[in-house]
Amino acid sequence: MRLAILSDIHANLPALEAVWADAQQQHPDFTYCLGDLVGYGAQPNEVVEFIRRQQVPTILGNYDEGVGFNLADCGCVYRDPVEDALGQQSLRWTQQYTTEANKEFLRGLPLQLRLDNQRPSLLLVHGSPRKINEYLHEDRPAASFERIAKLTGAEILLFGHTHLPYVKRAGGTWFANAGSVGKPKDGDWRAGYLLVDLGLRPRFSYRRVEYDLPAAAQAIRSSELPGVFAEQLESGRGLTDAQR
Repeated sequence: MRLAILSDIHANLPALEAVWADAQQQHPDFTYCLGDLVGYGAQPNEVVEFIRRQQVPTILGNYDEGVGFNLADCGCVYRDPVEDALGQQSLRWTQQYTTEANKEFLRGLPLQLRLDNQRPSLLLVHGSPRKINEYLHEDRPAASFERIAKLTGAEILLFGHTHLPYVKRAGGTWFANAGSVGKPKDGDWRAGYLLVDLGLRPRFSYRRVEYDLPAAAQAIRSSELPGVFAEQLESGRGLTDAQR
């Protein structure tokens, strides 16, 4: 069985469309999304409606929660005051421009999906099994991954939130981060998603897809969103010192 795993689209419709077209050529049996459909990008409604139209089973991301429930915070845990201010601008703009019908859809998304009816078993979350906005970075101590593996109760944990793809094994569980469709932070501007081939020994492959980056960047610059979000798309990185 083959799964296509999307995550962290962040209102980037050109990236989502390119990833979708590429994924269909890989002939997955099922496609799932790990959340954060909205935020930072200029096309929240278009992205949500694409996911709704394609009927993709989707997890609630922290940004989806912040927008869907009109919260005061997106749960992004910014440590930099400049990032925090930019994040607040993004959250308020997205809350204003996302339709009530799409907010209702976001509010109805589950916190996790557990697929136990096959082997290996899978748990799909946004941040971690413990918290929607927990950052599971690859360089965490082994003991931390082992504790989460025990909590997970599944042979494969699929998650996103960090926008940094990786795969590792700890405590008998495969940890696979699906990276980001619409806002990569690993220095590669291309959209990314994960393919998972299930079997006695699962195989993980991370695919990068070129998309209409100028269109996505121009959509941001033509909106009231901070232009730095367009610069981040173009560099494939988070906030740089020069942007602070």
